[in-house]
Order: sequence, then C-alpha cells, then structure tokens
Amino acid sequence: MRFVPHNYQKAAITWVRQHPHCGLFMEMGLGKSVCTLTAIQNLIDDLAIGRVLVVAPKKVAETTWSDEAAKWDHLELRVSVVKGTAAQRRAALAADADIYVLGRDSVVWLESLKAGKERPRFDMIVLDELTSFKHSTSQRFKAMRRLRREAVRVVGLTGTPTPNGLLDLWGQMCCIDGGERLGKFVTHYRARYFDSVIHNNIPIKIWPKKGAEEAILEKISDICFTMRAADYLELPPMVIHDRRVDIGEKAAKGYRAFERDRVAEFNAAGLKGTVTADSAASLVNKLAQYANGCVYDEEHGEHEIHDAKISALLEIVEMAASPVLCFYAYKHDLRRILEHVPKGVRVRSYTGPEDLRDWNAGKIDLLLAHPASTAYGLNMQQGGHVAVWFSTGWNLEQYQQANARLHRQGQKMPVAVYNLIASGTVDERMAEALRGKGETQAGVVKKLALDIAAAQG
Repeated sequence: MRFVPHNYQKAAITWVRQHPHCGLFMEMGLGKSVCTLTAIQNLIDDLAIGRVLVVAPKKVAETTWSDEAAKWDHLELRVSVVKGTAAQRRAALAADADIYVLGRDSVVWLESLKAGKERPRFDMIVLDELTSFKHSTSQRFKAMRRLRREAVRVVGLTGTPTPNGLLDLWGQMCCIDGGERLGKFVTHYRARYFDSVIHNNIPIKIWPKKGAEEAILEKISDICFTMRAADYLELPPMVIHDRRVDIGEKAAKGYRAFERDRVAEFNAAGLKGTVTADSAASLVNKLAQYANGCVYDEEHGEHEIHDAKISALLEIVEMAASPVLCFYAYKHDLRRILEHVPKGVRVRSYTGPEDLRDWNAGKIDLLLAHPASTAYGLNMQQGGHVAVWFSTGWNLEQYQQANARLHRQGQKMPVAVYNLIASGTVDERMAEALRGKGETQAGVVKKLALDIAAAQG
C-alpha cells in the first residue's frame, strides 16, 4: 500500500529524525506507528542507526508492528518478533533484522542478558504505549531505565500521557530523557510540583501545586510532539450511550445487602478511614461482579445472581446493523455470555491474530474481548462500528484506547459505544468517574462506608 502522509504526519516523522530523545504524544488514530516506522527507515537509510528495539503491549508486539512494516510499500524493514519460550526469544534476538519487537512483560528478561553477547546492542528504542512505564517502582521501569542508557535514540509513543494525572509523566519522561527535564528522582519531582497529605509516611492524597501543569509541560515541550485527533482527522462521530439495565427487584435488594456486608467486612478488617488503592479496588471489584450478575467466592467458586446484562447485550447484537465488539471484565462474564448466545450468531473470544483477521474480514458477529488484550494498537475498524462494555471499569486510558480500536482512520460509519450500567449499583459511579465527574475507587469506598453508617443510625 502506498503511504501518502498528511502534513501532520510529515511533521511527526521529521520530529523523530531531529530529536534523538522524544515523545510522540499523538492521539489514537493519527498513525503513530507508520510515522515511527518511516522515521526508522529514513535513519537506517542515512546510516544513522542499525538495530531498533520496539517494546509494546503483548498483543501489539505479536502482530501490529510486523503487519504495519509489511503493509506499506515504502518500508523495507526486517522485523523479528521476540516471543515464546526463552529459547525462542533468544533465537529471535539472534535473527538478522532491523527491528526487534518485544512484549513489555519481557523487558526485565531482556535487560538481564549480556549486551553484545546474549542480545544485540540497540541504537534506538521505541516504547509503544509509553504509559506502560509510568510506575517508577516497577521492575519493568527499572530495567528500561538501565536499558535506555545503551541507546542513542529513545522514542515514546502514547495518545494518553497523563490518564490519571501529572504524576504519571515522571516515569515516562525518565525513560525518554533519563531524568534530564523532570529530574532524576520521583520524590524530588513530587516535592517540587505537588502538594500532598501524608499518613504513616505514605502519600494518601496528592494534587498539583498552582501553576504546576504549565511548568511541567513547558519543561518537556522541546522534545514532545503533541497532537489531538479531533484537530486532524475527519472521522465519523463516536456516540457513547449509557444503557441502563434493571437487574430486578430481588437482585437489587440482594445487592444492597451485599454492599452493606462487604463494607462491614472492610471496616472489621481495620481499614476504616485508611483506604488504600488495593483495598478500595478489592471491595469495589466485588460490587462490580455482583452488578455483572455473578460473584466469585473466596475459593474462586462462581455464584450466579442475574442475567440482566447478558439479555441487554444480546438485544444490542440483535438490533445492531453491525458486528459487535464486546469488552468483558471477568472470566465468568465470558463463560456466561458464550452459554447464552443463540444459535446462528457467529461468536468468538479474542485470542490472537487469527481472530483479528476474521473480525476485520466480517466473519464474526460478536467478538468478546478483554480490554487488556485489545485496548492498544490493534486495527479493528474494518470489522464493525458497535462496541459494548459489559462493565466499564475505572481505567480511563484503557476505556479510551479500547474504543479507539473502532474509532480510527479507515472507519466509515459512526461508532456507537454502549456502556451497560446496572441501575443502583457501583456501575453508576464507574461511569461518572470515566466522565470525570465522580470519585475514584477510594472515594467511593469512603462514601459507601459513611452512607451505610448513617443509614444504620
């Protein structure tokens, strides 16, 4: 296929060529991959670089980069996908290639190998979905921080650099420039740009100081290329619908009792007043399971409660003039949906490249996918224009990225996104949080505890 770059894509390609350490903060659908590959081709042709390492989410690493390199006529890049067993990964590293694509979960393994002996030295590192490295305490970040020192060029790609706030930027920028702009220590970054409430030496609430956002963005502006899709693409609209689901009087009454019991357990465990991210996630996770219609017990046994969301999903599948991409949250969601799909509906659970090809070829009516497996990098716009969230979750970045699998360049139809929201449950709070109007998980847990205590007198 012939690549005719838009002017903004030409500017992005030039940016990568002219900035050895840079970020392409381009929103979903603007063509970050082809721009980066074109810049790599130019740099190889100019003898500026040799081997390139691309680190990406697992599913993207397995297909997207090799598919993109093969898709465009102007690219003559040999791609080796580093996956499989340790022996298979070593063999892929030993292959004669220009680009070596690695899943982000293998970064620690790669860094542990001896450079120049067990693995090649890379002149350039591309971090696809740069937000994978936002957590400065993770082993993945620490390994990349060491690995990046060997490369003369580092490029970070993301459409959502601050999905959960400005704190996310430090780890990402450190992977690009080694701490040159935002400092070499996250504690110094936090102290300089943020105010916080400390409890037992742990920051429990952090917010930017006045003027911090402007100061931070000014610091990184010389190497970060930032663009919004709405300014450059003529995409059909994407309309988000909150589809209310009545779970029935019996299930609703059971939910309220279940909620009271879970909050009571939470408080009895001594966590009252000290809501950590993990404890909040655990409690809210239980409530979200109930809203979906099935709950795991402590032995991971399943207890089915209602099938209201399944009925709502199948109604959309029946009425939609398009195949439907459904994002589920739990394994029991997947199992139960598959059991209820009527005969004649071509349904499949997404597992890899073959499912992606069949979806885009129109061979699937209902594709069930976990957002963690499909949110990043996959081109799914040819297969349909309707998405359903069986449960939205709290992760705004993942939500936006997953919706962009359909709402991207090449989509010809308006995209409809349906959020299935069980009335009177935590689903409502998750939807509000994604719209930026509600509390975080921790805030929800605190409010639940207060509301229940007040109701009990």
